[in-house]
Amino acid sequence: MSMLTSSRIVTFALLGLAATLWGTHIRALEGAGRSVAADKTPMRAYQTPRAALQAGLEDFRLGNPSSALAALEYAASGGEALAQWKLAKIYATGDGVPRDDVKAYDYFSQIVSGYDEDNPNQRDLPLVASAFVSVGVYRLNGIAGSDVRADAARARQMFQIAATNFGDANAQYNLARMLLDGAGVQKDTRRGLQWLDLAAKKGHIQAEALLGKILLTGVDGIPAQKPLALMWLTLAREAASDSKKDQAIVDLYEKAMTNANDEDRQAALVYLEDHLKRQY
Repeated sequence: MSMLTSSRIVTFALLGLAATLWGTHIRALEGAGRSVAADKTPMRAYQTPRAALQAGLEDFRLGNPSSALAALEYAASGGEALAQWKLAKIYATGDGVPRDDVKAYDYFSQIVSGYDEDNPNQRDLPLVASAFVSVGVYRLNGIAGSDVRADAARARQMFQIAATNFGDANAQYNLARMLLDGAGVQKDTRRGLQWLDLAAKKGHIQAEALLGKILLTGVDGIPAQKPLALMWLTLAREAASDSKKDQAIVDLYEKAMTNANDEDRQAALVYLEDHLKRQY
């Protein structure tokens, strides 16, 4: 079977790829967060925070952002994690509002601080994992012009919790990068590659690409494994879109394939077929 045929196999197989995200649980506090100024839209009366959440989501669906924000803020103040997460994403991306990373950080932090490891709400676990990762990213880089300072130790703690206890692929990738780069932590290449491998096996495209790149040449005494590298780069290439952010992955794949010999390509195909069998 040619690598081109293999590529088609991966394309169809990846359509069904699903990541297993969480396991056991742990509490971590990141501050209660700041309150968000109330929307100027007159507040409707809601019987419960859950009712406000449902109304806010419906208003967004109908294209009424002002009333949606007001309802979500009410729901968030009542402890509805989905409302807190939705508001955090809105402010983090500037979706219909001016982008405000501090507000986004505050809402993500509310989810982190409100998580009860002894009595977790199973429905909210994906949101909790996402919030831990987001708080970790903000603490890794800090927010310019605010009191949210870069804190690598806190960032690693957030990533470690989400990576270990929720099995979150984004957390595993971020933790791997910290260990591989020695970013605010002691460099540990072997441990970093272990986390990278876990994220890659969940279909995390950046983890697949980085793992493939590292295995092409080897690093810090870890020998090159070209066929395995080609397998990971093939998976990353097939998951990549045509957007500019993925162009580096496409270029890396094409260069690696061009420079590979037939023996490495055939061995990569064997790895690829075995990987797909184990995944599906």
